[in-house]
Amino acid sequence: MSTDISSTSSSLPPFGPGQHLLSVDQLNRESLGNLLDLAEALRPVGQGRQVCRVLEGANLGSLFFEPSTRTRLSFESAFHRLGGSVVSTTGFTFSSMAKGESIHDTARVVSGYSDALVVRHPDTGSVSEFAQASVVPVINAGDGSGEHPSQSLLDVFTMRAELAARGKTIDGVTIAVLGDLRYGRTVHSLLAILGLFDHVNFRVFGPPALALPAEFFDLVHASGNSIVECDGVQEAIAPADVIYCTRVQKERLSEEDEQQVHLEGDLLNRAILDEAARPEAIIMHPLPRDSRHNSFDLSPDVDEWPGLAIFHQTDNGLLVRMAIFSIALGVADRVLEDLRPAPWLASR
Repeated sequence: MSTDISSTSSSLPPFGPGQHLLSVDQLNRESLGNLLDLAEALRPVGQGRQVCRVLEGANLGSLFFEPSTRTRLSFESAFHRLGGSVVSTTGFTFSSMAKGESIHDTARVVSGYSDALVVRHPDTGSVSEFAQASVVPVINAGDGSGEHPSQSLLDVFTMRAELAARGKTIDGVTIAVLGDLRYGRTVHSLLAILGLFDHVNFRVFGPPALALPAEFFDLVHASGNSIVECDGVQEAIAPADVIYCTRVQKERLSEEDEQQVHLEGDLLNRAILDEAARPEAIIMHPLPRDSRHNSFDLSPDVDEWPGLAIFHQTDNGLLVRMAIFSIALGVADRVLEDLRPAPWLASR
């Protein structure tokens, strides 16, 4: 399937059939709701209880020029679950870009083998360059410290489900966002997409050298929501319905950053939760988390917290990415009629 869209990060069409997904700015409240509802309808497929072959014969080009486990496997599994096939490469070393090939040439060549591309790249804005040269829809799987739209979509999907189980909605929610707010692209996309909801209250805390850039305070205020910078973790999480943690993006720190960032202990652990958090608080993290000692991340000792949702997020990522592919390749309206029981399960 081809597209004649030439996308840039500053001017993007609404996400739909034949379109790239480069930014959460391509979605409005209605299209977001439709995508999340489609993801929920695909839950039996994600769980292996039903099969759906709406992408049978389609081919995905999976290009990951930065380390990834969850995101890469989730995207590739999503395409396989819908009946498609995947060709992939990981890292610059194993691509012709190591020989000096440009992003433009790589994108044009690989898109000629594929019906869609999913791309992760360490440089902000680079995935948009891929999209400009591609002849098929490109899905942004993370571009440096820029955006990670599919992560924010699965975060909102998870948040919606977890809050609904508690009789709440995203409208009016209080969210504490902790950790690396400067380089954490998942945070940037989350702040943007939650601008589609009303009366969202953000409480943010990060080390001074990793504080949230001013432009994101402006973004939140422009959406009509509120944001407060807190002096500590306890202050940030005390009234929160949702606590969203991120690891320090050490791979993105400059030498100057490294000199300023001296972090020890846990960003959030069970003792802090027991002392300051609401008992029904939902704990989220985009993963991976750094479980090593003194990593300044979400401690493994929170794994028994009743509201821990980090593994629900990873499960939900498969559903959301199936929905993304269904929409981008124009088969969303065929999903429900194509569902049928999984033969392997029936034969057990």
